[in-house]
Amino acid sequence: MKDVVLFLRRNTLAVVGLVILVALIGLITVGPSLTGYSPTKLDILHKLAAPSLDHWLGTDAFGRDVLTRIMYGGRATLAIGVGVVAIAFAVGVFFGMLAGFAGGWLDNVIMRIVDAILAFPALVLAIALSAAFGPSLQNAMLAVAITLAPQFARVARSQALSISVKPYVEAAISLGLPSHRILLRYIFVNGLGPLLVQSTLALGSAILQTASLGFLGLGAQPPMAEWGADVSANLQYVRGAAWVALAPGMAILLAVLSFNLIGDSLADWFNPRRRSELE
Repeated sequence: MKDVVLFLRRNTLAVVGLVILVALIGLITVGPSLTGYSPTKLDILHKLAAPSLDHWLGTDAFGRDVLTRIMYGGRATLAIGVGVVAIAFAVGVFFGMLAGFAGGWLDNVIMRIVDAILAFPALVLAIALSAAFGPSLQNAMLAVAITLAPQFARVARSQALSISVKPYVEAAISLGLPSHRILLRYIFVNGLGPLLVQSTLALGSAILQTASLGFLGLGAQPPMAEWGADVSANLQYVRGAAWVALAPGMAILLAVLSFNLIGDSLADWFNPRRRSELE
């Protein structure tokens, strides 16, 4: 707890990112119960209404309250981001640490597969996979997770390579401890810092990629509220009713910005040279 307080005191950008993130989480968890509007109920008589006391961010082309859709869409978008990173973390870290610890032919096979995936731009690969799997939220999650897992594998392998030569790991090997215990209790635990940084940065990337797939119609399907899909559906009205597309776009920007600010601050904190400067 003391380290957390010190981290926040020395990293203004992390505090800014945390405030934005807490505000977004509070908005999407508590907000929907306070508005009284449904995210899917149509009200054509009040379509494209300008922001007012009744509709703080106006209404879209179907008369749905934009703020309500942002709050419900935020639940889906942030939940997807966390789920995608969790899947990518589990798969990437497992194979990356296994490759770095085992070495030899297993390391070559795993890392050549990782290199092959990383040869494609992440968003292009996510679009191709999502199109192949079929347009749905679950398939979009799987596609984005596949593109992010190699990044975790690279970081995990580098950590495993550097930690495997430490005296305490060599001592554990000489004592005959099983490999899975060495991987979990010694290599994974001591290499967790950079992986947490990668996870925070990957959250922003996951949200952005998921929103991009939704924008292209490969993610959430109507009438489900989702930030990327809402930007796409309302883009044609941006000249006459800018709020319908700008509001969900701004939500994406704030979410990605918050995770990037926290991730950059964590990267500086876990870097010994940068940490000494901050202290």
